[in-house]
Amino acid sequence: MTASWHPERLAARLPFLRRRARLAAGVRAFFDARGYLEVETPYAVTTPGEEVHLATFATEQVTPHGERRTLRLHTSPEFAMKKLLAGGVGRCFQLARVWRNGEGSDLHAPEFTMLEWYRPGATMDDLIAETSALLRAVLPPEFTCRGITCALEDFEILTVAEAFARHAGADLLATLDDAPALAAQAGVALRAGEDWEDLFFRLLLDRVEPAIGRGRPTFLTHWPAAQAALARRDPADPRVAERFELFACGLELANAFVELTDPVEQRARFVADRARRHALYGGPDWPLDEDFLAALEHGMPPCAGIALGFDRLAMLAGGASRIDQVLWLPG
Repeated sequence: MTASWHPERLAARLPFLRRRARLAAGVRAFFDARGYLEVETPYAVTTPGEEVHLATFATEQVTPHGERRTLRLHTSPEFAMKKLLAGGVGRCFQLARVWRNGEGSDLHAPEFTMLEWYRPGATMDDLIAETSALLRAVLPPEFTCRGITCALEDFEILTVAEAFARHAGADLLATLDDAPALAAQAGVALRAGEDWEDLFFRLLLDRVEPAIGRGRPTFLTHWPAAQAALARRDPADPRVAERFELFACGLELANAFVELTDPVEQRARFVADRARRHALYGGPDWPLDEDFLAALEHGMPPCAGIALGFDRLAMLAGGASRIDQVLWLPG
């Protein structure tokens, strides 16, 4: 296969890549105008994240004294940016390279760029409004990607429970942790060994996601608390957490939380996530990020934060059909 740097292959990507460069400049201008500080945090870290279903890349640090320790390429700059929040940095954003092992498709790359930002004092409604403003600032009023067109005249805001009622025919919150009841309401057969979480994600992928983010972007809000390990529970309904995902042109574009700031609850969630990850996948482990938990104990301000896939945003901006079209040197 011809190398990705070959003039013919690069020429085919250059229109998308030039649009990507303008997009990055637009993103920086947007946040600069809103008083955000651009930060940079380490990529090779002791604790890469605590997500149950993400695999990591390992590397080794050798100190000048010959000591060796395992580091991992982070799956998100979240922990590091929250430490800066606890230190008083205020509004901040980062265009960070992140790594997720074992991923690769038209929409996934093992190394990609994440736009992540945090706003002290913000509510979920504040972050939805700001994310909407960002899209209107850096994308055309109407755009088409992978055969689906979206316009930015308005945005749909839909709770996960509303989405399951509308598109899966199920009362999600009434069937929490009851996989047979959820399967019966949705009219599907429960698979061997399938628990409630497995079925939740099957219905989400098969019924809900294909029906949203078409014609206009959709904010999917108020996720079951167990599916939002770093988000605060909704004070009005502790069954759900203050989390949203954003979908446009059939792509999952962003994931956001009103951040959990309680160090005791955060530690308990980390322990539970680790137990589930070990049960599902086994494999290597890493230390808990005690420095992050110490930052929470010191006092991280109430805030909301969001991680947005910058490469997918570039796909929307340029009308690319595959993520490799918006990467300078795809693997």
